[in-house]
Amino acid sequence: MARLEIENADFAGLGANANADILFEMGLACATGRDGETDLVAAHKWFNIAAIKGSARAGALRAEIAETMSKAELAKALRDAREWMTRH
Repeated sequence: MARLEIENADFAGLGANANADILFEMGLACATGRDGETDLVAAHKWFNIAAIKGSARAGALRAEIAETMSKAELAKALRDAREWMTRH
């Protein structure tokens, strides 16, 4: 199965108008390995962006995942989220 990534052309137009629920679902897919391997860095990234867009559930899961991540993983997730927000 293909992984759901926001960089895909299908999602390129989401940008600043992205629905927090869609971003939350992307975080869940990465956190649970729904569409492949579990990726906590990507999950944190999408939960972070969803939380910025107003999802309280995403903020709670972001905090929970952060407790299990190394400092390097957390730094990468934050950089990735910041980069995505800057580009979109």
